[in-house]
Amino acid sequence: MAQRLFVGNLPREITDTDLHDFVVNSGFQATSAVVIRDKATGQSRGFGFVDLADGEDAQRVIQGLNGQSLQGRRLTVNEARPQRNDFSRPHEGGGGRDRNRFRGGHRRSY
Repeated sequence: MAQRLFVGNLPREITDTDLHDFVVNSGFQATSAVVIRDKATGQSRGFGFVDLADGEDAQRVIQGLNGQSLQGRRLTVNEARPQRNDFSRPHEGGGGRDRNRFRGGHRRSY
């Protein structure tokens, strides 16, 4: 199964092809690369993802690329985390120190 890597601190002007070529020219096998873009401006949001070819060792790629310079920017490379689909608030904890404090308006007298 192919592994996906997160690549951070990308330059604003970088393309998917630039990122893919950088990985391949560094001696690693990648099947695809995508730079995440701002919907309004079309510029890079500063991060992207690289899918490694089957059999490519993710840790070896991370060690080889993390901290490398691409167009004057030092890259941050990690294993990608699964996309989060649940954007609701967590069910545990939270509330802060005023959690049990009364916050209503004036009490009604009946």
